[in-house]
Amino acid sequence: MYNQLSFIPLGGVGGVTKNMYLYEYNNQILIVDCGLGFPDETMLGVDLLLPDISYLIKTKKPIVGMALTHGHEDHIGALPFLLDSLPSFPIVGTPFTAALANEKLKEFRVNRKVETVHFDKPDITFGEFNLTFVRVTHSVPDTSNIFIKTPMGNFYHASDFKLDPTPFDGKTTDLAKIESLGKQGVISLMSDCLGIEKQGFSKSEIAILENFQKEIQNCKGKFIVTTYSSNIARLNQVIKASEKVGRRVCFIGRSLTKTKEVAQRLGYMKLTKGMEIELDQVRNYKDSELTLLVAGSQGQEQSAMARIANGEHREIKLTENDVIIFSADPIPGNEVSIYSMIDQMIKSGARVLYSAVSRDFHVSGHAFLEDLKKIADLIKPKMMVPIGGNFRHMALYANMAKNLGHNKKNVFLIDDGQEIIFDKHSAKLGKVIPLKKVYVDGISGEELESYVLRDRQKLSNSGIVIILAEIDSENGHLVNKPDVIIRGFTEYNITKLRTKLFDELKRIFGSRKGRVTNWIYIRKLVGETAERLIFKIAKRRPLVLPVVIEV
Repeated sequence: MYNQLSFIPLGGVGGVTKNMYLYEYNNQILIVDCGLGFPDETMLGVDLLLPDISYLIKTKKPIVGMALTHGHEDHIGALPFLLDSLPSFPIVGTPFTAALANEKLKEFRVNRKVETVHFDKPDITFGEFNLTFVRVTHSVPDTSNIFIKTPMGNFYHASDFKLDPTPFDGKTTDLAKIESLGKQGVISLMSDCLGIEKQGFSKSEIAILENFQKEIQNCKGKFIVTTYSSNIARLNQVIKASEKVGRRVCFIGRSLTKTKEVAQRLGYMKLTKGMEIELDQVRNYKDSELTLLVAGSQGQEQSAMARIANGEHREIKLTENDVIIFSADPIPGNEVSIYSMIDQMIKSGARVLYSAVSRDFHVSGHAFLEDLKKIADLIKPKMMVPIGGNFRHMALYANMAKNLGHNKKNVFLIDDGQEIIFDKHSAKLGKVIPLKKVYVDGISGEELESYVLRDRQKLSNSGIVIILAEIDSENGHLVNKPDVIIRGFTEYNITKLRTKLFDELKRIFGSRKGRVTNWIYIRKLVGETAERLIFKIAKRRPLVLPVVIEV
C-alpha cells in the first residue's frame, strides 16, 4: 500500500479552461473533469483546444473512474474528443451535468455514457477513491464540489462555485455538509480562484429578477436577451418576467435550444402551455408581444446574435423600439467581437444594455474573496492549491491563504503538468509532465497537431481558393466581380465555379444595408459562403483564403 497521493493538472491551472485533473493513489488514477479550451484570434484554422492526454494513453496505471463537477464546456466539452482514445471506465456527474454530457456524446456518436449521481444518495467508490458530491451554487444547475476520500487522507476539490444565499432555484450551497466533511480532516483544498480580485461575497442571482421585470415592462418592441446557454436560472428569470407581462418566448440558436430541451426534460425549466413559440411563428406576433432568448453572447461570428446584429437573420430584424440585454460578461479575448456586434445593434436604434454600461443584468458565478475565505475556514485544510484561474488569481489566493494563517510552503502555485506529491503531513513538487498544445476542428472532430498542419493538408488534398472581394464600406455591397484564384482543381470547370461563386456572393451582399463596421464578420462571411458553395458543387474542401478590400 502506497502512502502518497499525486495530484496532476492536465489543464485548468494557470488558465481558466481545459479543466482536467488527475488524482493518483496506489497506482490508480481518478480523473476530475474533461473540459475544452477556446482559441484566440491568432490561432487560424483552430476551433477548439483540448487537454493533452498523452500521459493517460501511455501510462500503465488503470483509470478507475471520472467525475464531472458541472456542465460548462470548459469542464465537460472535451469528452467526445478524448474518450475514444482512453480505455473504458465509469463516468459520473450530477443530473444536469450528466444530461448535458450525454447529449454531447450522442451528438458526436461516442458510445459512452455518463451515469447520474444524486446529492442525497450514497457516495461513489472508484477503486481506492470514495467520492462525496457536495451541492454548490454556480451559473449552471447541479454544480458540485467533490470530497475525495482515500486510505491515506482526504482531499476537497472545489471547482467553480459561489456562496449564493438566495439562488433562483432555491438550491443553496450545502454549507453544513461542507463543514461536516471538513471535520473529517482534509490534507489539501483545490479551490476555484477566478473571482478573488473582487472584494466581499459574490452577488446573488435573485438580485437581478426585479431589473428584468422593470426593463421588460418599459420595452415597446422586442425584448431580446443573450446569455450563456447553460445559465438556466437566468433564462428562467427572463421567462418569469415575460409571463408576467404576457409576452411569448422564442429560443433562437442551436446551443440554447438543446440546453433548453435538457432543462425541460429534467423539470428545471417550465413554460406555461402556449407561451413558447417557434422561430417561424415570430412573424405572427407584434414586436411588443415577443421575448427572444438568443445564443451568441460572446460575439461568435456565425451565432444567431451576430446574424441579427448584422441584419443577416431571415426572421429577426432590429428596430428602434427593441431592447437588447447582454446578460453575461465578456470572456477575455472576445471583447472586440462583442463590441463590434453591439455597435451594429446600436446603429439600428435599439437600446443595448451590456456589462460596461449596466451591472443590473448579470452576476458572476464565481466565488469572491469572502466566499473563498469561508470555504477555506469550513474545510480547514493542511495545504491549498488554487485552480481554475490565471496566475494573477492564483497569486492573490496564496496571499489570502497567508492572511488566514497558512504557511507559504503549504500553498502551491503550479503550472499544468506539474505533479504535487502529498503524504499525510506534507507535500512536495514531483515530476513535470510535458504537455503539447492539442488543436481540434470542432466540426469534424479531427485532432490537429497544429493549425499549420491542417492548412497544409487542405492544400495538398483539396487545393486552395483565394477570393479578392471589394466591398463598399457605405452599404456593404459587393463592388465589381471578385477575383477568384483557384489552384489544385483539375477535374472541375473553373470558369463555371467562378461564375456561381460570384452570383452567390452578389446575392448575399446585395441585401445588406448600412455602413460596414465589423470587417471580421464580412471576411468570415465571404470565406464560409465560398466553402459551402464549393463543397456543394465540387465535393471538395479546399483551403479558402478570403481577402476583403474596403472601398
